[in-house]
Amino acid sequence: MERLIGREKEIVLLDQIKESKASSFVAVYGRRRVGKTFLIRQVFDNKFDFQLTGMSNVNLSQQLANFHTSLIKYHPSAHSEEPPADWFTAFQQLIDLLESSRRKKKIIFLDELPWLDTAQSNFIPALEHFWNSWASARNDVILIVCGSAAGWMINKLINSKGGLHNRVTHRLRLEPFTLRECESFFNNRKARFDRYQLIQLYMVMGGIPFYLEQVDIRQSAAQNINKLCFDKDGILRSEFDNLYQSLFDNAEKHIAIIETLSKKSRGLTRGELIKGAKVPTGGSVTRLLKELEESGFIRKYISYGKKERNSLYQLTDFYSLFYLKFVKKASILDENSWINSLDSPEQRSWSGYAYEQICLAHIKEVKNALGISGVQTITSSWISTNTTAGAQIDLVIDRRDQVINICEMKFSISKYTIDKRYAEELRNKIGIFKEETKTRKAIFLTIITTFGLNRNSYADSMVQNSLTMDILFK
Repeated sequence: MERLIGREKEIVLLDQIKESKASSFVAVYGRRRVGKTFLIRQVFDNKFDFQLTGMSNVNLSQQLANFHTSLIKYHPSAHSEEPPADWFTAFQQLIDLLESSRRKKKIIFLDELPWLDTAQSNFIPALEHFWNSWASARNDVILIVCGSAAGWMINKLINSKGGLHNRVTHRLRLEPFTLRECESFFNNRKARFDRYQLIQLYMVMGGIPFYLEQVDIRQSAAQNINKLCFDKDGILRSEFDNLYQSLFDNAEKHIAIIETLSKKSRGLTRGELIKGAKVPTGGSVTRLLKELEESGFIRKYISYGKKERNSLYQLTDFYSLFYLKFVKKASILDENSWINSLDSPEQRSWSGYAYEQICLAHIKEVKNALGISGVQTITSSWISTNTTAGAQIDLVIDRRDQVINICEMKFSISKYTIDKRYAEELRNKIGIFKEETKTRKAIFLTIITTFGLNRNSYADSMVQNSLTMDILFK
C-alpha cells in the first residue's frame, strides 16, 4: 500500500481506538481532497467488516441499492436478502450479519455520510437507532463516519440535538499538510524541489494532498502552477466551483463570502462582510461563517487589544485566494499566463501576502524557533485605530514572560535588506503600537524571511530575532 505521510497524532488516536475495550463512534471531517478516506483505509489496512460510500445526487432507493451491493460484497450470504426498503431495515440487516462475525473488532466505515442523508430518508433516526440500541451496548464495535460537508457533520452529527447528542466518542478534523509534511510527501516521490519552490507550491495549493499529487516532479514550481491552474484542462482551473458545491448546500452564499473576503487582505468585520457579500443578517450568516471556519476556509481572529465583537474574518484557504486573484480572470486562450507574468508587481504583492499567511498557518513552528514553545502566549494581529497612520501588524505574539514579539514576514528570492525607508516604517509602526496599546512589555522585533537578512546597521540595531523559511519546515 502507498506510504502514509504525516498524520502522526491521528494515527496515534486511531491506534488507541483499535485497542479500546469499549465501542467507539468516530467522526472524521475536513475539506474536500484533504485525505480523510485515504487515512482511514491506510490505518485500518482496508480490513473493514462493512464499508459504504454515499453517492452524490441520487435518491433514497439508489442509496439503499448501493447499501445492498456493499453488504453482499462484505457478506456474500446477504445475497439471499431482499434489498432494504428503508434505512431501519438496512441497519437491521447489517446488525444480523455483524453478529455472525467472529472477528475481535467489528469495523464499520461509512464514507461520504452526508450524501446518505437524502431528503425524507430518515437516515439520521436509523443511524441513531443502530448506535444507541446495538453498537453502544457492545465493546467490540468501531463505527467510523466520514464526510467533507463540515456543516452537515457538525450540525447534524457532532452537535446533534436529537438521539445522537453526545454519542460521537471521537471527533477528528483532518487538517491540510504542514510544510514539513509536504516536504516529506515530495521526498517520498523522489522530487528535487528546494524549500523555496515548496513554499511557492504551498502558496497556491496549501497542504491539500490531492492537489500536491498532481504536481509533475520533473517540472519547476512555476511550470506546475501554470499547467495545473491555467491550462484549459488544468485540474485546478475548474476546481473552485466543484469544491464549494460539494461541501455546502446552496453554496452560492458561501462563495459570496469567500469572494468578498478575497478583496480585503486584513479581513472584514461581520457587519462589513454582510454588506459586501449581500448575505442576510441573523442566524443564517452565523451558520455560514461557522461552516466555512470549520472547513478551514476562513479564520476568525480578534485584533490585539480589541473585544470579541470587533472580531475580523479572513480568507485563509490558499487555493481559493489564488484562484480568485489570478485564475478566475485569466483568459482560457492564454495558457502561459503565469509564466509570462513572473516577477510582475501583482505577483510580488500576492507572494508577500501568501507568505504571511503561510507563517500564520505555522505559528507552532515560529514559537519553537523563538524558544518560547513552553511559554503561555496569545497570538493575534493588530490594526491601528488611527486611520491616517494606517499601521498594521500581521502577527503579534503576546507572551506571559512580559515580552511581545512583533513579527514581520518578508518573501524574497534572496536575502532581504532593511533599508532606511523600511527602518523608518518599522520604528513608526512600533511607536504607534506602544502608544495605542499602552503596553509596558518589552517589544522584540522578529523578521521572518525566506533566506535571511543582510547585515547592516538597521538590522543590527532593530531586529531581535531573524528567522528564515527553514524554521517553518521543522
